Amino acid sequence: MTGRDMRLILLGPPGAGKGTQSRLISKRYHIPQISTGDILRKAVAEKTTLGIKAKSYLDRGALVPDDVVIEMIEGRLRENDCRSGYILDGFPRTAAQAEALSKNLKKMRAEIDHVINIDVDYNELLERLTGRRTCRKCGEGFHIVFNPPQKEGICDKCGGELYQREDDKKDTIRERLKVYEEQSAQLKDYYSRDARFYSIKGLGGVEEIFDKIVCVFES
Repeated sequence: MTGRDMRLILLGPPGAGKGTQSRLISKRYHIPQISTGDILRKAVAEKTTLGIKAKSYLDRGALVPDDVVIEMIEGRLRENDCRSGYILDGFPRTAAQAEALSKNLKKMRAEIDHVINIDVDYNELLERLTGRRTCRKCGEGFHIVFNPPQKEGICDKCGGELYQREDDKKDTIRERLKVYEEQSAQLKDYYSRDARFYSIKGLGGVEEIFDKIVCVFES
């Protein structure tokens, strides 16, 4: 299978590395990465109607309502660069979203080729997520353990102040992981009945995990 006809879903809890792996897949197979998180953050930053609604949920670690997310995703899938393939990163998050996606794809006469679930231990996720820092000025991301700035609290790229986003604080992270287990974990059951579903361990280096994913496509 070539990247030009590959439609993928990448599942996993917050902090599993879906964004990083999606970018690597996008580069290798020349298909766009569609990140629900990026779409939501853009809407929040631009203070759109959907963005304002989404922010109230994001700030307390809750899932954004299905109708809001689905409206954003459906619009994105109809853009020209998605006609031949894409990676869905962070969507669907619930069985209801998965059902909505399936119905939408049928209307578009398309289907998902692979569903990859990245599995990571709870304590590992907590360390990954609470250590993230973001530049207030340019948005560059860092991690106090895995990717620390050269000077504590200062962005290497522009010299801006680094801060911890509300959705990266420990209490919020715990709530996000709890919500994920309660609502999103059902996706494993939804998709695991399909031969196109694969679950891999999200431990090790970025390239090591990427190799596991590539093996699914190219085996």
